[in-house]
Amino acid sequence: MLYDGARRFLRQGSIAMREGQVERAHNTLRRAELIVAHLDSILDYDQGEISDRLHAIYQFCLAHLNTARGEQDAAKLEEVSDLLGELREAWAQVTEEIARP
Repeated sequence: MLYDGARRFLRQGSIAMREGQVERAHNTLRRAELIVAHLDSILDYDQGEISDRLHAIYQFCLAHLNTARGEQDAAKLEEVSDLLGELREAWAQVTEEIARP
């Protein structure tokens, strides 16, 4: 759900950026950043390497979103959204594997 929410805000931010709605773009981008920061903050480092890798991905996302804001580059928002979509799909596959008897 968090990935979906972040992606929704990134889509809204991308549209707002392309339309020159700076305040709306900033507000939706900020909400997406808060979700990514939350995902990063709840990582369980006792789980090993996966936590380190996810941390690196989340930090990349936050840096990329910051650059997007400064450059008003909607394409960067879409890149982060695509990356979060890939993570969402990977977690969905893991969940399916665990649920199989």
